[in-house]
Order: sequence, then C-alpha cells, then structure tokens
Amino acid sequence: MSQSVNHLYQFGPFCLDATERLLLRDEHHVHLPPKALETLLVLVENGGHVIDKDELIRKVWPDTFVEEVNLAKNVSCLRKILGGGQSEQYIETIPKRGYRFVAGVKEIWKENVAQVMPERMVEQTAVPSNVLKENPNGGGIDRAVTGDEFGLGTADHHNTAITTAPTAHLRSGTNRFVWTLALVVLGSTVLFIVWSVLHRPAVGVTTSAMKIVPVTSLNGGEDQAAFSPDGNQIAFVWNGEKENNTDIYVKMIGAETPLRLTTDAASDNNPAWSPDGRYIAFLRQSIKNGGVFLVPALGGPERKLSTAFPFRPVITGNALNFAPDGKSLVFPDKFSESEPFSIFTLSIETGEKSKITSPPPGSFGDMYPAFSPDQKLLAFVRFESIASTDIYLMPAGGGPPTQLTVDHTSIRGLSWTSDGHEIVFASRRGGSTYNLWKISIAEGKAEQLMTSERDAFSPTISRDSNRLAYTQSLTDGNIWRIGISGTRGLAEPPVKIISSTQEDTSPNFSPDGKRFAFASRRSGSFEIWICDADGSNPRPLTRMGGPLTGTPRWSPDGTQIAFDSWSEGNPEIFVVNAEGGRPRRLTTNPAEDITPSWSRDSRWVYFGSTRSGTMQIWKISPGGGEPVQVTKHGGFEGFESFDGKFFYYAKGRAVPGIYKVPVTGGDETLVLDHHQAGLWRYWAVTGEGIYFATAEIASSPVIEFLNFSTNKITQIARLNAPLFRTDPGLAISPDRQSLLLVQMDQRGSDIMLAENFHSGAQGAQHK
Repeated sequence: MSQSVNHLYQFGPFCLDATERLLLRDEHHVHLPPKALETLLVLVENGGHVIDKDELIRKVWPDTFVEEVNLAKNVSCLRKILGGGQSEQYIETIPKRGYRFVAGVKEIWKENVAQVMPERMVEQTAVPSNVLKENPNGGGIDRAVTGDEFGLGTADHHNTAITTAPTAHLRSGTNRFVWTLALVVLGSTVLFIVWSVLHRPAVGVTTSAMKIVPVTSLNGGEDQAAFSPDGNQIAFVWNGEKENNTDIYVKMIGAETPLRLTTDAASDNNPAWSPDGRYIAFLRQSIKNGGVFLVPALGGPERKLSTAFPFRPVITGNALNFAPDGKSLVFPDKFSESEPFSIFTLSIETGEKSKITSPPPGSFGDMYPAFSPDQKLLAFVRFESIASTDIYLMPAGGGPPTQLTVDHTSIRGLSWTSDGHEIVFASRRGGSTYNLWKISIAEGKAEQLMTSERDAFSPTISRDSNRLAYTQSLTDGNIWRIGISGTRGLAEPPVKIISSTQEDTSPNFSPDGKRFAFASRRSGSFEIWICDADGSNPRPLTRMGGPLTGTPRWSPDGTQIAFDSWSEGNPEIFVVNAEGGRPRRLTTNPAEDITPSWSRDSRWVYFGSTRSGTMQIWKISPGGGEPVQVTKHGGFEGFESFDGKFFYYAKGRAVPGIYKVPVTGGDETLVLDHHQAGLWRYWAVTGEGIYFATAEIASSPVIEFLNFSTNKITQIARLNAPLFRTDPGLAISPDRQSLLLVQMDQRGSDIMLAENFHSGAQGAQHK
C-alpha cells in the first residue's frame, strides 16, 4: 500500500509545509523568497530555542559564504509577512547571539494512505522539549513523557499528545487500558474527521496557490500593465532597447515578441484598454503635442481625444482608466504648476473634461483613479506628499470622498477586483518595500498578498479576477567615491565603497571627514547608517522600522545627525546622537516636515515644510520651540553658506534652479539656472562654490562646479553610468578631495503575472 508523509507546522493563521516547502495562510499560498523560507523552517524546527546567527547562516547557506546582513534581510522579510506591526510577535532577536521563534507551534505528521481512513494521525504541540513524538516511518515511540508509560494523562493538557500507536507495538493490559485506548482512538478519529471537513475545498472551487511568472523580461523598464477585456493580452509601457524613449506596447500572454503601437519622440504612458477591446487610450507627455490619445489595439493611426496640460506626474502607477461603460476616461491633471493634481473625467465622444475632485491646497494631489465594476464608486489615492498617501472613495456621479485607508504611507497604484468588493494596491505599509495588499470596501480591513525583497507596484486585475499583473522593480543604487583635485577636475576614477542588493543613498560627510552617514534599505527598512570615510565598518544608527527614513545631515560640531522619517505616520524631523541612542523627534506639526540641514553655528535646523500651505523652507532650534519661516516663494531643500550669511535652496523636482536668500531675511535671487530637474537633489555648497550634477543624457551625467568668485562653471567629471534620481546623491569631503555619488548600478523593471488570483469574496466561498 503506497503512502506519503507530510510534515506540517501550524502557528497562528499560518501552516508551514516542510515537505513541500510551502507557507500557507488560511489555505492561501504566501510567496516567500527561497532563503527566507529556509530561514523560517530552521527557526520553527527549533521553536523556543535560541539559534546563533552563525549556526543559522550555516543551515540556510550550507555551501556559500554570506554576510550577516543577508540573514537580517531574511528575518526582516519574515517579520513583515508574519507579524505585521508587531516585529517580534513570532521571531525574537537575542542581542549579540541570534534569534528565537517564540510563537506556539503545532507539529503534525499526516500520512496519506490509499484507503478511506488513515492508519494513524499524530498531532502534538512542538514547543515543549518533553513532548511525545512518534516516528512517522513506524517504529513506535521515540521519546516518553511524564505520566503513564504511553505518555497519556499528563497534568497539563496543553502539553498532551494524542496518538494511536500501531498495533504491533501494543502490549496487553488491564480493561482500564483497553477502554483508555479505545477512547483515544475515538478522539483521534473525531479530530481527523473535523480537520478534514474544515480543510476540504468546496465542490467546483479551485484552491491552487498563486503562480507568479514574468510576462516581460526586456532590457530597460516595463511598467503600467493593462489587461485586455478577455485577460489574454497586456498593454504596457517600455523605454526601449536603448532606454531612450517610452512607448506603448501590446503582448499576448505566453508570446515572446510585443507589438509596438506608438513611436512618437515624446513619452507615451499610462495605457488603458477600452471595455470592448478595440482601442487603447494613453497619455502623451509633451508641451507641444501632449494629450489623451486612442490607438487601435492591433495598431493603426492615433486619434487625439483632448489636449492635456503638460504637468504630468513623475510617479509610478496606472493613472488613466476607462469607465466600465466605455464612455469616459478618468485621469489626473491640473491647470497650473502651483496647484495640486485633481481627478478629471474625459468624454470619449465630445472630448469634454470635468474636474471631479478638490484636494486640499499644499498637497501633491489626487492620483490613480479607477471606477468600480458597477461604475457606482470612484477610488483614488490622495497624496498629502509624495510619501504620505491614502485611498479614498467617492460616488462616481460626484459627492464628498470617504477615506478608506489611514496609513499615511506611500501607495503606487490600485485596481478593483471584478466583484467590486475589494481593491488591490501597492503600498509601503508595514515596511520600506512596496508590496501588494488588498482591502475590503465594506470592512476596511487590509491583507498583505505577497512579500518581496523587490518593490512591486502598478497592480492590475483581469476582468474575471483570475489574473493579477504588477510591476517588479530591479533598481539598486550604490555609493561611489570620486577622487578630485578641488575644483580642477578628476584625480582618480570612481570606486564603489558602499553597496548592497538594496538601495544605499543620501551620503553626508562628518565635519572632520573621517566618517559619513547614509540611508540604506539593506536591513529590510530604510535606516540611517554610518561608516568610515573609505566605506568600511558600516553600522546602523537608527531602527525606525520604515517606511521611509533618510536625508541624514551631520551637525557642524559633529555630535548629532538630523534626518527625516515617516516612521510615526507623518513625515517629521528627528535628531540622533552621532554615536547612537534613541532618536529625538524635533517637529510635531501635522504638515509634511522633511529634508533637514544645519546652520553653520549649529543653532538652527533648516527643513522643508508644507505647514504654510505650500512647500517652504523653515528653521527650528535643535532644542525645540517655534519654527521660523525662511522662504516665501517655494523651497524644498537647501544649505547655509559657510559664512552664515545666505541660505541656498532648490524649490522642487519640477522647478529647475538653485536660489539664495539672506539668512536675516530679504528677496530671493536665482544663483544657478543650469540645474536639471531630473537630478534636483545632486548638489552641495562649499565656501568656494556649488558642486552639482546634470544629465542631458541619462547614461552620461556630468559633475560641474560653479565658482562664486568668477561666476563661471567648470566640468569636474563625466561619468559612464546613470545617477539615482530620487534621493540626495552628492556629498563633498571637507578637504575637497573626494566626492560621494549615488550611482544607479542596476535599474529596470519587469511585469509579473500571478495566475490563480482570487478576491477575498471568492476566497470566502472556499471555506
């Protein structure tokens, strides 16, 4: 008689199948990277016991040398999927030793024999060390426990194992023993029947786990997938083999070569498939010829529906959607640079546009609009700032919106399930990596769909909800050092000194030049790190836990580091001792407070804030108190001059130029207009001038220097790799002999497909 043995561990809502190497939550497959799953298995198998880091590394990577940071990343990944906000609910950190799995674990050996009733089923609690354990391959009892000779009748019922031993190992005894054994057999049978009923899938319902495969794997970046109505094709954007132009493409799922639909030199993005499958709408970003267009799904001449304003948002995610009846489109736009984005409707027949949302002044605005399948509701994301967002719902015909999420964290795209009961969205909630979540419209309860070490965004769901597509990012920025001869140019070629498989950004030298601080996601969440000037001895300075922590700035006396963090929901300024310790929150305003820097006498911390209704520069005493406004016409990030007389600042991504204003107050002056918006955070002020980066060609950025005394610009270096574009990326050493730059060492994105996706409403029918 053939048989197989499944070894299962149950804890909380999870079941870990050691035989099949699968983690399930309420019968749904939870995707984990292979090494993260192996780490979990070792921890669970040793539940209640401390596993030293070295031992854990040897078990997970038996034939490979890896650094401790790889283990930390796996543990961080596991905590996010298992414990949510309670970081040590399942896995406890034992300082300077290792980790311990602390949740109660139920260990199950399940034998599947080719007959109606299994010969035996053994179930036990696995945490206590004195638990009865039966050999799954026969051979009787491995270890006895206190109580009678068969391990039955222990005082603590939580530590009692219920077993039915093979008849070959039964010995004769008293009637009391026979009755006891009969009751145990009966109890085991009842338990098995109950277990089978609870875990039996409903008739006709598929309970297969999601299978994730790549749809595209082209050079460069693919993003913003949109399903055809039948779910068999995907429209998407791709920046091409040379990564020099973004166009619309269509690909049959399972086919190799995509069909290119647009060829304009301007950027074409945000495709949306018409409900009848005949057309694809898209946005063209161009001052001369921008607008909303339609193109046949099989290729052909374009039709311009409307001229859109050229203020296209530079963020990831699907921003254009058809109404289910196919008569209109929704998309974000605005009338002027200074106002926030609003949601507009566009009639396909007449081209008439109507503004339907009114975000608060000073916010970034409303993005990612999508009609519910019954066209009664409109979902969208409201951005208080780039990194503080929430989902809102409003009647499709107009009316006040209702807030659905209250996370105040980054969201990058959303999609309705076909039944209209849930929304799937990409978010940094619970960590620093974008993962996919789904939320019930009725209950407002969110559930994580996946855990990945790479960012996942721009989710889209096929009409029948059996397929889910999303974008997986492959971006990795690392810190490089360039030896320079002051303002005379390159002295040494670039050398990579800080690198990991995650983002390392925002370098800032200490005043003595012996160390620098930087932001990194290498531990699983963005934190502030410090290291020696050559990149050696990196160590974390904060443990904020995500979703975003960055912009470290050293005080001139070298004792403190200011930084910004979204760890408490709202972006605020914090200060931490440069040698470590608990960070101290400096700002408490409900507005966005970001991008700190110090005055040269350490008496002030400058920062960007929206507390006045628009983003301006403010300053506050590092000891606390009322902040003072510095700029009046916009300001995002800046630095005080070395003589303490002026404050130099940039206004934002879309406003090129570096400005200055007297510290004592006065009118602003444009200092440098040779500043590319794409590298808006790559500049540093010295006593002699300003070092900055430009990139007419993304793959060949240039480092330049503006001399204050001559007002002339000279080239310092030309690089052969693109620079990271979103975080502070340039630092100059105090002796002017070294530049630190954040270089994009890996970039690109692929579209992934999850087969067998089911919404929560469908999943409820399984149970």
